Amino acid sequence: MSYTVNCSILLTELPLLERAEAAKAAGFDSVEFWWPFATAVPADSEVDAFVSSITNAGVQLAGLNFFAGDMPAGDRGLVSWKGRCSEFKDNIAVVAAIGEATGCKAFNALYGNRQEEFTAAEQDELALKNLLAATTGVAPLGGTVLIEPVSGTPAYPLKTSTDALAVVNKVKAAGADNIALLADFFHMSVNGEDVAAVIEAHAQDFGHIQIADAPGRGAPGTGELPLGEWIARSRALGYNGGIALEYKQDRETAFSWLIRQPA
Repeated sequence: MSYTVNCSILLTELPLLERAEAAKAAGFDSVEFWWPFATAVPADSEVDAFVSSITNAGVQLAGLNFFAGDMPAGDRGLVSWKGRCSEFKDNIAVVAAIGEATGCKAFNALYGNRQEEFTAAEQDELALKNLLAATTGVAPLGGTVLIEPVSGTPAYPLKTSTDALAVVNKVKAAGADNIALLADFFHMSVNGEDVAAVIEAHAQDFGHIQIADAPGRGAPGTGELPLGEWIARSRALGYNGGIALEYKQDRETAFSWLIRQPA
């Protein structure tokens, strides 16, 4: 099956360390996670348990987020967060270690919310330094850092693919090639982008695709987005990566729509 299950938003009825096995049982060969720990640098035993849950399930870890702060409280990344630079850089080593242990090569770096006490330029300057450190940290693995537009958080500055690509291009201009756009069709659509036009212009350069339907962020078919058409067109234009399922749906019906879909 060519889809990847995001086990931080799906299968959440189960303990985190049981979700990779549940994804495998549902017929999937790959999974991805947001940062699965409460801190940037968890105990070695926590990391070992997480890695074991992936390897024992017999699935590929296809994507992992860098530590993004307290997501339920509204945090959306440390990349541009002044005052937490050392915390982010310490996290890079942990992310790289997990990547080495699992073969994961795609790492999502949420940019971070704007801080009222600093200018956007000051935060963006820090973000460039942190992203260069991140790209350097995962380069030995053949890893790519992903930059994602996000909806639902007014203080998050990267709301469109144009915003995200500006960051990607700035990092590339500074000398790092292993950085790319994470095309989340849900976030892009909710934020008012012409997703079809973005696909026409940039599909061959997508580093990763995530999907959910809108409105509602449910499974494909629960909303109005032409997800199948967008995926097919992205493939036709040169995207050859995976398609991650990053939607909210109860475990019993989470994958019912796949009965009607080609593998």
